[in-house]
Amino acid sequence: MLEGKIAVVTGASRGIGKAIALAFAKEGATVIVNYNGSAAKAEAVVEEICQAGGQAEAVQCNVADFSACETFLADIVKRYKRIDILVNNAGITRDGLLMKMTEEDFDAVIQTNLKGAFNCTKFVSRQMLRQKAGRIINISSVSGIMGNAGQANYSASKAGVIGLTKAAAREIASRGITVNAIAPGFINTEMTEVLPDATKKAAIEQIPLRKFGDVEDVAQTAVFLASEKAKYITGQVICVDGGMAM
Repeated sequence: MLEGKIAVVTGASRGIGKAIALAFAKEGATVIVNYNGSAAKAEAVVEEICQAGGQAEAVQCNVADFSACETFLADIVKRYKRIDILVNNAGITRDGLLMKMTEEDFDAVIQTNLKGAFNCTKFVSRQMLRQKAGRIINISSVSGIMGNAGQANYSASKAGVIGLTKAAAREIASRGITVNAIAPGFINTEMTEVLPDATKKAAIEQIPLRKFGDVEDVAQTAVFLASEKAKYITGQVICVDGGMAM
């Protein structure tokens, strides 16, 4: 479905980002596997894609850095002549109760999760406007819809991503560019593996399907939104959460 497309996936060295990168490559896209800290993990994703017959490369960039994002994306356009798909997936957590949360922990999460999505969207949209085509997919969270105790910073950042999605969708729709968000619930990743059993049990009780989702559930939703099958969908938030936020 994505043959010949150039796709940038931020935070793609592990978890949901990795799954999206693999799924895009399987559908024929050339994938830019963005990472910030772990070059080894990003290169492992590239190797897995290439061994399966796909095309990918790993490129380091801290998406919270405005000027670094401009350079990162301009270089991709210079080499590939276009960017067809952007997935703003890079994100961090610094959980803590509101009363005890430090300014540094609040700012760090907002800078990466929300400002990072703004940075990449701003610079990618320039190229997509020239192309008069493009798909932007923002990874939000059910925490941005429902809120979550101990995650004031994360919930605020992911709610902001939803607002950014809707505003951007209205601004650039006339040029054939769609902007949508995916809001995952509890997904089986490295982040959820370390949760205490009691926390996992309590979470499952809030999920009508009574189980955590898999990264592939999110990845296949991203493939759909990036494809021509979703060409008349924009400004929407799709919850991949087992019914948790309905």
